[in-house]
Amino acid sequence: MSKPAKELVPALRFPEFRDAEVWELSSISNNSTKVGSGITPRGGATNYKAEGRPFIRSQNVGWGNLLLDEVVYIDEAIHSTFAATEIKSNDVLLNITGASIGRSAIADERISGGNVNQHVCIIRVKPDELVPLFLNQFLISDDGQRQIDSFQAGGNREGLNFAQIRSFNVPLPKPPEQQKIAACLSSLDDLIAAQGRKVEALARHKKGLMQQLFPATDEKGGQTTPRLRFPEFRDAGPWEEKRLKDISPAIFDGTHQTPNYKTKGVPFFSVENIVSGKANKFISKSDYDVATRKNKPEKGDVIITRIGKLGFSKVIDWDYDFSIYVTLAVIKRAKYFNSFFLHFYMQSARYQAEIIGKSLLNAVPCKTNMDELRNTLVLLPKPPEQQKIAACLSSLDDLIAAERRKVEALARHKKGLMQQLFPATDEGAA
Repeated sequence: MSKPAKELVPALRFPEFRDAEVWELSSISNNSTKVGSGITPRGGATNYKAEGRPFIRSQNVGWGNLLLDEVVYIDEAIHSTFAATEIKSNDVLLNITGASIGRSAIADERISGGNVNQHVCIIRVKPDELVPLFLNQFLISDDGQRQIDSFQAGGNREGLNFAQIRSFNVPLPKPPEQQKIAACLSSLDDLIAAQGRKVEALARHKKGLMQQLFPATDEKGGQTTPRLRFPEFRDAGPWEEKRLKDISPAIFDGTHQTPNYKTKGVPFFSVENIVSGKANKFISKSDYDVATRKNKPEKGDVIITRIGKLGFSKVIDWDYDFSIYVTLAVIKRAKYFNSFFLHFYMQSARYQAEIIGKSLLNAVPCKTNMDELRNTLVLLPKPPEQQKIAACLSSLDDLIAAERRKVEALARHKKGLMQQLFPATDEGAA
């Protein structure tokens, strides 16, 4: 049952609304003139153009914002057959199928006059009753997402139909308060987006710098000196090319046995833990002893992925014991190289082209065997230059990580604020 109206009040209200009426629980159906999605033209991607009418797909709808880097277009002839799905400014776009179900954004002038496909629902509200930006923010709030989850069998978030969307309960103050809340949260979205762009700019700067700091491959073959060197190394001569197996005392992969996971014990890593930072699993101490009886990964070694996101590396900078799966390999630290330099070199375009190029010759693409890994070529300057490059790129990584933490902190702040600004209905949409 719904809460009594007298209880439908948020924990936090702007001063000018503290004595205003309690909020009312209403449905999208009562406050909208359209709830519907589009279709994909027959022939699918063959109809997409470089210009024309924007054709919005689920990947273009983010968590409160439009993602238009990969937007596609359709021509006027196809658009004319999709009149019912034409987008208008201030339409609320909601993803209704797939992994991105529940993401919502507001249509603006960049996509007005375009169309949506069958995975995106247009909600066109009555603006004198329901402010579009307010609905957009509510849909991505905890309460909005709970209602979306309530319709998913077994929590799989498989899809939403239009009747379910129309039945969504939305707690509504009067439009001026809706507008105030929407403006507040939208300004936070703008700040988060700006901070995100700063992170992206730093990442692009790092990528460009790496292209300058590491020797490239050109039409004449591999270069042995980079285009950019620190002043003290400009006369230091060419870098030396070595096979990975010639600079490391041991290069080994992880256990080939299917892990017997425990709720606690020794941390166990696979590709997803190294690449995406996903929480590790655990194995028993006895299984760890078996897995590491010949080779043990230690602080200062370099871990590299052998499958999936091939060639992604990380320096072990922690002290605790852990074990790895066969999809990872360890390059033991040695006096011939700075581990952080080697890590950054492995992320360079030159090394990535080599390791991925070798993998394409295998029966299983995007997978490298240990012999291929051991025989990959690396270029090494003298240790002082390695140290300088590693320090420069590590400092950039630290800066990027710090700026990314600011994005995360802003997102947490917004989430907490939304919990205060929207009263919980304590019910699903069923």
